[in-house]
Amino acid sequence: MSATVSLSYLISGICFIMALRGLASPETARQGNLFGMFGMALAIVTTLFLMETSSYGLVAVAIGIGGIIGAIVARKIQMTALPQLVAAFHSLVGLAAVLVSSAAFLNPDAYGIATGGSIHLSSLIEMGLGVAIGAITFTGSLVAFSKLQGLVSGVPLVFKFQHQLNLALGVIALFSVIVLVLTQAPFAYWTIVVISLALGFLLILPIGGADMPVVISMLNSYSGWAAAATGFTLENPLLIITGALVGASGAILSYIMCKGMNRSIFNVILGGFGSDGGSTAAAGVGGDRPVKVGSAEDASFILKNAASVIIVPGYGMAVAQAQHALREMSDLLKAEGVQVRYAIHPVAGRMPGHMNVLLAEANVPYDEVLELEEINRDFGQTDVAFVIGANDVTNPAAHNDPQSPIYGMPILDVEKAKTVLFIKRSMASGYAGVQNELFFRDNTMMLFGDAKQMCENIVKALES
Repeated sequence: MSATVSLSYLISGICFIMALRGLASPETARQGNLFGMFGMALAIVTTLFLMETSSYGLVAVAIGIGGIIGAIVARKIQMTALPQLVAAFHSLVGLAAVLVSSAAFLNPDAYGIATGGSIHLSSLIEMGLGVAIGAITFTGSLVAFSKLQGLVSGVPLVFKFQHQLNLALGVIALFSVIVLVLTQAPFAYWTIVVISLALGFLLILPIGGADMPVVISMLNSYSGWAAAATGFTLENPLLIITGALVGASGAILSYIMCKGMNRSIFNVILGGFGSDGGSTAAAGVGGDRPVKVGSAEDASFILKNAASVIIVPGYGMAVAQAQHALREMSDLLKAEGVQVRYAIHPVAGRMPGHMNVLLAEANVPYDEVLELEEINRDFGQTDVAFVIGANDVTNPAAHNDPQSPIYGMPILDVEKAKTVLFIKRSMASGYAGVQNELFFRDNTMMLFGDAKQMCENIVKALES
């Protein structure tokens, strides 16, 4: 590898590191994206320069098709569909790792990883691990996509001896990797592929819908490690660096989220996450219990007479695209002297940072957006908690119902506010399938309807 190529790869790697750093904050996210775009463009051009092939035309066609698809998806995708889009992208990374490893196994001489038809020992190890992680990522991401898209129920799918079956398959896969390394047997390689594909399904199916944000983060980590293993197989240092960055950052984010939800990181890895917390049947089902129902005019009167308001956005805000109307409402309240802040739960929405992106899109000041640890203690001294489509992350069952599947998860303590205004389309349970006891509290007023329309009606009432 020439010094020019090495330098280009080094610059690309630095750009990817700067991209991750930029994406850590909404204020620098755009700059981070630009770093990532430049680094990827440089990486692609450098890799094409390294290629020894006469099929540049086919490569150009493939890049063109991928670029067109990416541009169309970027323009058409709704903010509410970002979580499942990320899961779909992870599945493609896993599939790419499986296909590249399989191509290298079937034709090792073309990749320079064989001598006299015998694949190098190190390449067999990398190949075995890469295809296993890639296959798990592929099918696991498909399950995550299906759950987020509503094609599969978010209820955990559990059955007897599930963990024992997963353990047995894991042992067989590991044994097959050892056999592959020792014998280079095709049967061992394809056994790894088949078992890993099955494990991807079995590890993600028992995970409940409320825990999908952590699953997406973990699958992101898996895709990174699969890419890194593929980089070793191809002897491409940039792919190794990039895969390691994605793998490590995804694992760290998963750990932070698990800690924020009082969950075990090992349960995520082993596929037991969400399956031991009890039934997903709705806890505290309302039945005929009365609830207070208000109008936009009622909410307007309560809000403009408050000294402090904390807004809690959730997936319902994303679905209704209500962030701009919400910001307009908060601007009117601030003009009346009301202190307005936003409380963000670590897993609000269906992926990390979902609410932050939406609020940034509506030009909500960054200093008004606070994380759970920064603002949770303030609910007890707050006049109004304005909840807009956030269900599971405000559910008191996480504190007081040991049988609830979300028990032990830290929540935003909106119940402690003097008044809770809760916008929802209906009394339906949240994504975790658990009824929210908060609906029936004496200090809660339900505002039924589309979140965007309700916020716009409140704005009209405030203006009049």
